[in-house]
Amino acid sequence: MTGYGRGEASAGGLKLAVELAAVNRKQAEIAVTLPRELDSLEARLRDEINQAVSRGRVTCRISLEAGEAASGSRINMATAKAAAEELQKLAIDLGLQNGVTLENLLRVPGVLQAESTGLDADEVWPTLQKAVKQALKELVAMREREGAHLAEDLRARIEQLQKSVAVVAVQAPEVLVRYRQQLRERVAAAGLPLPPEDDERLLKEIVYYSDRSDISEELTRLKSHFAQFNDLVKSAEPVGRTLDFLSQEMNREINTIGSKANDSIISKEVVTLKTELEKFREQSMNVE
Repeated sequence: MTGYGRGEASAGGLKLAVELAAVNRKQAEIAVTLPRELDSLEARLRDEINQAVSRGRVTCRISLEAGEAASGSRINMATAKAAAEELQKLAIDLGLQNGVTLENLLRVPGVLQAESTGLDADEVWPTLQKAVKQALKELVAMREREGAHLAEDLRARIEQLQKSVAVVAVQAPEVLVRYRQQLRERVAAAGLPLPPEDDERLLKEIVYYSDRSDISEELTRLKSHFAQFNDLVKSAEPVGRTLDFLSQEMNREINTIGSKANDSIISKEVVTLKTELEKFREQSMNVE
């Protein structure tokens, strides 16, 4: 699921800002961008994010702003003197009247150098963790709102699947009745005398066909999967991977029904079932 969150925290002259952005991804993937001084905190950051996000690609950006008490700059006198001499010579050679100014010198690379902040990553972590938790709270809230909409869409898909399964369940007993009638019609078309209803050969053929085309187990398992889905959407835990597995199992049962039931009406419903299940599967991949 997608989402965005931002958090800020300050302490000891430092201001930390955390931005989290999440997009759909089947597996969990975290990309962290940290200031060089805080590189050692990456593992802790990942653990913090993993506790709240189990699926999707999350991009984490940390920015650090040091106050006067935490940072400063100094003049590199050796570089400044050498630059001043060279610039003065250049000014004379070019006939420039204004000469070298302090502003010119400060623009020379290496003259003005930032002093090391001397940050202790372990001391910074509580402040950073506070900002991360704030950003995660916003991110999770946004993902939960999207999740509620996804749940409604998935419920609608399941309802369509249930309607088709109900049609198949009603149609299944009629398949054997039609097969019996088709057998008698083929015998008549061949110009042979019609066997009685209790003819042993006819009954064996019907029993064999009945066993081969029986889809009662598949229908029962599909109904069980629908019930499992209803339990999952009520759960507060991540269910995305479970929904993936559930869609695979439903696909297995639907394929079996399609291969067993030699009936045009059931075959039509199987096409509908496969179409709706594919939509269900694609949507479930976006679920946490």
